[in-house]
Amino acid sequence: MFFALYNGGPQVFIWSSLISWIGALAQAASLAEMASLQPIAGAQYHWTWALAPPSTKRFLTWLQGWLTWLGWISLLCGIVNVTAGLLLSLVSLCIPSYSPEDWHLYLVIVAFAVTQAACNIFAWKLLPAAEIVAGWLHVLLFFVFLGVLGGMGSKHDAEYVFTHFEASSGWEGNRFVAWNLGMLSTTWSYTGFDGTVHMSEEVRKSRDAVPRAMVLTIALNGVLGFAMVIALLFSLGPLEQALEAEWPILAILLNTTGSVKTTAALMSLLISVSYFVGVAALATVSRLTWAWSRDGGLHRSISTVSQRFQVPVAAVILPTVLIILLALLGLGSSAAFGAIIALSSLALYVSYFIAIACMVWTRVSQPLELGTWNLGRWGLSANLFALIYTLWITVFLPWPSSLPVTGTGLNYASPIFAFCVLFVLASWFLWARKHWNGVSVKVLEYVLASER
Repeated sequence: MFFALYNGGPQVFIWSSLISWIGALAQAASLAEMASLQPIAGAQYHWTWALAPPSTKRFLTWLQGWLTWLGWISLLCGIVNVTAGLLLSLVSLCIPSYSPEDWHLYLVIVAFAVTQAACNIFAWKLLPAAEIVAGWLHVLLFFVFLGVLGGMGSKHDAEYVFTHFEASSGWEGNRFVAWNLGMLSTTWSYTGFDGTVHMSEEVRKSRDAVPRAMVLTIALNGVLGFAMVIALLFSLGPLEQALEAEWPILAILLNTTGSVKTTAALMSLLISVSYFVGVAALATVSRLTWAWSRDGGLHRSISTVSQRFQVPVAAVILPTVLIILLALLGLGSSAAFGAIIALSSLALYVSYFIAIACMVWTRVSQPLELGTWNLGRWGLSANLFALIYTLWITVFLPWPSSLPVTGTGLNYASPIFAFCVLFVLASWFLWARKHWNGVSVKVLEYVLASER
């Protein structure tokens, strides 16, 4: 999220946070309407199947299913990587002589991935309670961080926070590009709000509960996040110091409190929340994996639910193994593993775009009976705004983050995304076009009937 500081400083950081929040709220509201129509684990690809033009819906659903699944695998990699990186940075803070190696990061990623999988398999009954505790801790941390940052005194005035522009990425000569690239890090913070839908088959009264949860999550976290951004910028201290740090939040806290122990305590709480975010994200990916295999996108054996544990064990293990294997790339090149992580925003934004575009097409071409949760007469306007915003961000997601472009600084999201699309096209023409019949109608009818 702090990448915005490199592409415009405080001005871009604060205003891009606000714009991203508004855009994500429109996206969430648009997807929430579809979730009320079909609260099902497949989410985007099921909605594409229901709303896309008949002539293209089978191909678009195949594309949508793979992009959504690959996007979530990438997002899960990013969450585990960030949590592991924060932990090693905390160790470095407490033990100045310690210098993390790439293989240290890999081992921590493996440890997190395995234990998070164990939580989802052996302790799944405790997950709702654990997520409630993590949610309250998230809110509590907001007030703690706000109190610490605000109570330690402001280091900048309002003019600096709201108007100061300073790019350190090489794009300072083009404010338009710097602004849009600065927005990308804040948009990543709002990526993945569709996770609630992928768990919807295990939620009571999901036609109302899931859409409401999606929209309220973005609305409330947007308010909290924007307030935190303001507090952080007032307490920022020297911008160069934050930019030079591997983890700006650590540098800001240390500069504000002046205490290693206080900073370590705050970071420990932050890492705890991040860890349980990873547990919840793996639960989401496992249900999406389960649904996609149930509909024939992946091998159908993966959709088997264990009678002993009452969870799709194979659907939990597969993403976990993929994370461990993909993290091996970081041993050879951090840029290579970073490229996999960068795929998440681009793939998921394209999945949002396809789903919302299909919703708009249906709305303007034929009568559409909406679900119990809908935007009424404002629905089409919100869908169109979400569509434009999603397309706008998607255009800039593949841009290089800094100039001059080097091998390590190149934005690999575009070639990785292109490779994924080529894989989908190859699988379509070589197999799916003749052998894949689309989503399982019987499963769809059963799930929707159980929600009435």
